[in-house]
Amino acid sequence: MTILLPLLIVLASALAMEGVAWASHKYVMHGFGWGWHRDHHEPHDKLLEKNDLFALVGAAMSISMFAVGSPLVLGDRAWWPGTWIGLGILVYGIIYTLVHDGLVHQRYFTWVPKRGYAKRLVQAHRLHHATVGKEGGVSFGFVFARDPARLKAELKAQREAGIAVVRDSAGG
Repeated sequence: MTILLPLLIVLASALAMEGVAWASHKYVMHGFGWGWHRDHHEPHDKLLEKNDLFALVGAAMSISMFAVGSPLVLGDRAWWPGTWIGLGILVYGIIYTLVHDGLVHQRYFTWVPKRGYAKRLVQAHRLHHATVGKEGGVSFGFVFARDPARLKAELKAQREAGIAVVRDSAGG
């Protein structure tokens, strides 16, 4: 087998994880999983958050796929793409950690981008944090950021419709 097919599977899996992350952020973290996610939206000076437990869920997904793809674990029943899907999930987890926890929330390093896509990512995620509580909100993805002007307009519309409580300085 050439390396091209496994590489495509890794890339497709990493890209697909942004959709998984968006849906789980919008419907799980801001839904029944709010108990774990809440502290991420509240000021604190702790090193770890309950929200970090979601990283363990992602790690379990990656490890599970590595196991599904491993002949050492499943013998002849191993499904070879599982290894590459597990690697794609791992790659996404690393990108997420660097972008979301590192760049946006500055948990590992301090750098405030002045322009470009990195600035757009930071702005979009800050607009996500502009709502109070789990209702409403914008920008549930982590790596692909929409135009901050459109996100501000959505927040304003949510506030006016009574869908979300928006902090004074963020909603436009």
